[in-house]
Amino acid sequence: MAISVGDHLPEATLRRLGKEGPEALAVTSLTRGRNVVIFGLPGAFTSTCTMAHVPSFMRTRAAFAARGVDEVICVSVNDVFVMQAWGLSTGAAEAGITMLADPQGEFTRALGMEFTAEITGLIGRCKRFSLYAVDGVVKVFHPETGKGTCDISGGEALLAAIG
Repeated sequence: MAISVGDHLPEATLRRLGKEGPEALAVTSLTRGRNVVIFGLPGAFTSTCTMAHVPSFMRTRAAFAARGVDEVICVSVNDVFVMQAWGLSTGAAEAGITMLADPQGEFTRALGMEFTAEITGLIGRCKRFSLYAVDGVVKVFHPETGKGTCDISGGEALLAAIG
């Protein structure tokens, strides 16, 4: 069952490539006492993720900040090296999007958002979603219902929902 509005974000560890190498980040420490946006997607460098989903949050990053959002985080079931390279190549890192890896899908499974599309090689990946959380509690949750789209889970839709 997928996470819902009113639920606390699950205990899980995400990762990023820091100055000294891979770093582990607890979801609770990322969200405690903060307003955060988290969006998840199937994979780095995939077409819809690269050309539509990430850019939607790049376009809206400043507007989220103006509404009190402390951090916008992109999560994918990939490794830290891929997420860093993807953030640099898309301009997401420069735009202020935090690119975090969920290499074993721990966070993705805990959210109830795992899926597999064997034909494309996407095994144990994350369904497309976005959410807004305050102090670790989900206030808005937008799971995408269509394939290859980010209409519901895109930056503009989430921004409109949090007002």
